[in-house]
Amino acid sequence: MTNNMQVANTILDQLGGGRFAAMTGAKCFAAIESGVRFKLPAKAGWIKDGINMVTVRLTPSDTYTVEYGRLWGTKYTVIATSENVYCDTLQADFCDATGLFTSL
Repeated sequence: MTNNMQVANTILDQLGGGRFAAMTGAKCFAAIESGVRFKLPAKAGWIKDGINMVTVRLTPSDTYTVEYGRLWGTKYTVIATSENVYCDTLQADFCDATGLFTSL
């Protein structure tokens, strides 16, 4: 397993793993350099600001930078960015930005 896959799997575990995907409808997970990117349901009216793409990157300071965006056709718009997010606050940051819960 490559380092990028290990980082992506660790981030997904910290978000809640399979329960996270089931609760949020997240799909199309992709390991990127030092992080993970995934899509949220595009036409879900309950997601804040139409966010349908999330990128989580591990920084050298062992925190995360989380980018929330909207992908429509070929146009990508950054809606919000959270920096210096610790692993224990990753779920809360996701909930605040999207309005989706990661667990029951």
